[in-house]
Amino acid sequence: MFEPYRIKMVEPISITTPEHRRLALRKAGYNMFGLRAQDVTIDLLTDSGTGAMSQDQWAAVLYSDESYAGADSWFRFERRVRTMFGFRHVLPTHQGRAAERLLYTVLCVGKDPQRLVVPSNSHFDTGRGNLELLGVRAVNLPCAQAADLTDDAPFKGNADVAAMDRLITEVGAEFVPAIVMTVTNNTGGGQPVSMANIAEVSALARSHGIPMYLDGCRFAENAYFIQQREPEYESWTIPEIVSKMCSYAEGCTVSAKKDGLCNIGGFLATDDDEVAAEARQLGIITEGFYTYGGLSGRDLDAIAVGLKEVCEQPYLEHRVGSVRYLATALRDNGVPVVWPPGGHAVYIDAAALLPHIPPLRYPAQALCAEIYLEGGVRTVELGTCAFGYDALTGVEAPAQWELCRLALPRRVYTQSHLDYVIESLAAIAQRRDRIQGLRMTSPSTILRHFTAQFTPVLADDVDEEARTPELAGHEHGSTRLPLSGPPD
Repeated sequence: MFEPYRIKMVEPISITTPEHRRLALRKAGYNMFGLRAQDVTIDLLTDSGTGAMSQDQWAAVLYSDESYAGADSWFRFERRVRTMFGFRHVLPTHQGRAAERLLYTVLCVGKDPQRLVVPSNSHFDTGRGNLELLGVRAVNLPCAQAADLTDDAPFKGNADVAAMDRLITEVGAEFVPAIVMTVTNNTGGGQPVSMANIAEVSALARSHGIPMYLDGCRFAENAYFIQQREPEYESWTIPEIVSKMCSYAEGCTVSAKKDGLCNIGGFLATDDDEVAAEARQLGIITEGFYTYGGLSGRDLDAIAVGLKEVCEQPYLEHRVGSVRYLATALRDNGVPVVWPPGGHAVYIDAAALLPHIPPLRYPAQALCAEIYLEGGVRTVELGTCAFGYDALTGVEAPAQWELCRLALPRRVYTQSHLDYVIESLAAIAQRRDRIQGLRMTSPSTILRHFTAQFTPVLADDVDEEARTPELAGHEHGSTRLPLSGPPD
């Protein structure tokens, strides 16, 4: 399907030389977050806050109300969220991770954090980081089909409900402050969650007296997959499906930088009066007064419009179709990708593409570096660097998946841009055997993939320690890293 929009304004992009990219990558410590935007040609680092806003969103910016408290912009925003998600209490925040912080702080502080467990189909990085910062264990329990990255199962983002039940029974329901369902499942390859699975997890949670919350950053994309893949919902509209999803939950956290189609913002929504009251007070201290939550009136109005536009059928058809186009072409060119494609990104299986690189030499991070060197395309690692380190124990081990994510910003790139990305990856696939791993030189703990620094591993390095994760006490790429500061 062609792009369901016309282009009114253009932004020039940087065309760089290989030598320029080599210098930029070295200066960034081989971490894609360290690159300057002007050194990037096609930016697929994230779909968060990087989309293009519509003419109606820009118009809303002009009629926004910047009053400190009780602005008209706030009431338009609140009305949109309540109408779409159905929860009575709405607390705006400057982005999704702030909403997570409010929720988890209210649910977990004052209890014994070392005994608390929050299960999920799969936590994403900021949710896990917020829990670990509180000393709480975040546990991922994806369905069995998720283990096979090539399985064509329609809902590989689902949770393993039986495993959740066993975990709750083992630790005690009183030590499970919440169950979190991430829709879509970003960590697991951007895979959707079925309505049936949401309902089943909800029933489990309620049988144990545990609240279930949705991590709804990509709620509309997940609703689209439900519409397309669950026959009983094929005649439902996207807003109807979103409302049904939320009916099974006690509340949700949302980053409006994703399916809010906005550059900044988020919110916590809940039906729990006590959670809302405590989060509102905490938010006043950390985010601002509860009718703006760290956002300008302009942001609130832009989100209110974006939440409506993201549910439009032509938009979602093109969005998901673009991801499938990219994934299909990469697979046809010998690049192993998570299948079926999700709704916001293509995930390359770096372990399958680069089997000669040991897990603790970060093959996905090495692939990100190679993609940038080839064509100035910026991507992100979602593998052992991002998810292989346990901040509660200080132990590092290979992550379940070694993925390089190509996230598509919303309404930004055309098919010709994607064709350029395909050409770059096809060239890399031809020389995959010559790509070397990376050694971590400046580790961090929580959310370390944002700031860790690397250096290339030389071809003649003897790298047995990276191949044997049971060995401890080695510096970079070992099973045990310090909880803070660089290695000795």
